[in-house]
Amino acid sequence: MLDAPTPASWPCAVCDRPSVPRVHSGCQERIRDNLDALPGLYVELADSLQPGRRGSDGRSATRSAPLPCNLDALDLRSRGGIEGVLASWNADLCEREGWTRHEYGSVETAVRHHAAQLSMNLGLICDEHPAVREFADEIRQITGQARRLTTGERPPRRIGVACPCGHTLRVTLDTPGVRCGGCGQQYGHAEVLGLPLAERSAA
Repeated sequence: MLDAPTPASWPCAVCDRPSVPRVHSGCQERIRDNLDALPGLYVELADSLQPGRRGSDGRSATRSAPLPCNLDALDLRSRGGIEGVLASWNADLCEREGWTRHEYGSVETAVRHHAAQLSMNLGLICDEHPAVREFADEIRQITGQARRLTTGERPPRRIGVACPCGHTLRVTLDTPGVRCGGCGQQYGHAEVLGLPLAERSAA
């Protein structure tokens, strides 16, 4: 009896781990989760506009007057923030596929519709788009930034790992992959976390 043929695998276009589809299911699901979360995060960011730096008695914790709003949250909620990232990728998708581009009145409406269209066509993007890694990275980064602002979570700590060429790569535990700026070697998630820690420079 002949064994069934093993499906061919190659590096995932997002994280470089072995995959049968061009982008493996785990990476695709993470992209979809981020896209689906962005409209809700956009709404929640409205509560982050006012700086929360107050003492236990309710008065300002500093002598100087507080900023009128949180500028990072304002940037993400303004046209060109979350909306700009989603709109540019959606416009790129429509241009590649020959679809009609739609204009939306409010920023919130644009965020909701752009995120929905990208999520609905995520399979197509993962199968065919030449810049799917950049797409995944941008969506992950802006979703992470929005989540940190709404929850007060600190950014993930970066550590230095050493490429064999001598270049130091700054990565986090959730880095999907990275290309070395010294030699151009592309590392996947497991590969880059398997590199030795870079030596700290002498003070």
